[in-house]
Amino acid sequence: MAGTLDILQIQELLPHRYPFLLVDKVLECESGVRLLAVKNVTFNEPFFQGHFPHKPIFPGVLIMEALAQATALLTSQSDDKLGKGTTYFLAGIDNARFKKQVVPGDQLRLEVTYIKHKRHLWSFDCRAEVDGELAASAQIMCAAVAAEA
Repeated sequence: MAGTLDILQIQELLPHRYPFLLVDKVLECESGVRLLAVKNVTFNEPFFQGHFPHKPIFPGVLIMEALAQATALLTSQSDDKLGKGTTYFLAGIDNARFKKQVVPGDQLRLEVTYIKHKRHLWSFDCRAEVDGELAASAQIMCAAVAAEA
């Protein structure tokens, strides 16, 4: 598969639902190479009530989760053996760095680039940007567990 995914197609591939589905749209997908997706950050998301009431900031751990969901989407589009019902688990985060605060009104661009995989573990180089500026980066491992027949 190469191309785009809308929210309904994303929901077919990931089990996450509001408020934990953190990828709104896939803009570009090159199977086995890279994926570019977006998360539109809006003030009405529930975590902003407590993070932080006086200065709402999108939590860094949720940026990592959004990137991890993007790795799952690229994994799903990169291996024909991974069909509907495959579950993707976050298996590791290395070298996570946070460079810019993400706030309501921002569009978080999630770019994940395939590094390698061995059996069910896939590794990716990941970047989250706002307005062309790096907000966060990490290397993320995704575990793909195929549905049992």
